[in-house]
Amino acid sequence: MALYDLNQLEDFEDKILAPYGIHSKNSKGRLFPDHEPGFRTRFQRDRDRIIHTSAFRRLEYKTQVFINYEGDHYRTRLTHTLEVAQIGRTIARALGANEDLVEAICLAHDLGHPPFGHSGETTLNRLLMDAGGFDHNKQSFRVVTKLENRYPNFPGLNLSWEVLEGIVKHESEYDVSDAKDFNPELRGHMEAQIANVADELAYTAHDLDDGLRSKMIVPEMLNGIDLWEILCENVGWHGGVLNDLTRHSMIRNLIGLEINDVLQRTEQLIRENSIRSVDDLQRLSFNVVVFSENIINQNRALKDFLYKNLYRHYRVQRMSVKADRILSEMYQIYMHDPLILPEHVQQRLETKSKERTICDYIAGMTDRFAIEEYQKLFDPTMLP
Repeated sequence: MALYDLNQLEDFEDKILAPYGIHSKNSKGRLFPDHEPGFRTRFQRDRDRIIHTSAFRRLEYKTQVFINYEGDHYRTRLTHTLEVAQIGRTIARALGANEDLVEAICLAHDLGHPPFGHSGETTLNRLLMDAGGFDHNKQSFRVVTKLENRYPNFPGLNLSWEVLEGIVKHESEYDVSDAKDFNPELRGHMEAQIANVADELAYTAHDLDDGLRSKMIVPEMLNGIDLWEILCENVGWHGGVLNDLTRHSMIRNLIGLEINDVLQRTEQLIRENSIRSVDDLQRLSFNVVVFSENIINQNRALKDFLYKNLYRHYRVQRMSVKADRILSEMYQIYMHDPLILPEHVQQRLETKSKERTICDYIAGMTDRFAIEEYQKLFDPTMLP
């Protein structure tokens, strides 16, 4: 039986990582002194710390598109996160990037999401407009650096610089990073860019899947959309009843098609720009882990369709209205009388503003807890 200690694991990285992949032994380290284990690399340890947080467990009951009680098979914020991590690992391994670092970033990227998905984020941003606003990327960073209280010698998780940089520089079509403390003049490293693409790829594929499963979208509505036509042709479906097995095949085909496109386009850009180091990659004025122009345009058409027919569907919009009311009224009553907050939250008021303390508390809630808390606050028949 062979045991692989830290030195051997780091040697293994030396053998398999591409020149632009980040080696764990070359990490810029942690903010606070911290013992490193003998049988895990730094990035493996970071990944494990993230998985064991309360914030990670709460993702199971936070909305992706469909609120948790609408069905057992729709994606939650947790299953979305796991799908992003799986796609990220696949891309990282194929490109010679650090798979453990990608996985850590992917697992942490949505820790700051509030209840009720993007509706909850919009509401909190409006409520906090005069106090710095709310952004789930920044909140994810707060969770891992300040809010998780698990260690006696430092706040947060004391993650490696490279994981924090990946969280800070998380970007998508809808999210723009603010990296003022993490070399804002540099692009995200390869692993951060992979996490960004994996996130975009995952939510497009699984939102289509969940939309079809929910019957809010029926196949005929997608006729004429290039990606849909390609998927139909690839799996040999030409109309009629779209059964579960065919739908699963289509979603797998979509994910595979887009991963292959990312790999080919990224390899081309690496070669054309003679990228031979992490620094070479980060000093470019553009990301190299990207889709081809053709897939970008095809994704755009599919996203526009989903926005119009799924995200703006009256059932989703009704839940958005409910979410806004629940979070707004809770925030206002907490602001008016903070003594009704739990004691551990009241204690934070000694060192943080009332607005941010209440925001942190609400953002950490699951959908289920937020609904129950709302009922306790405003339904006189409910016990407090």
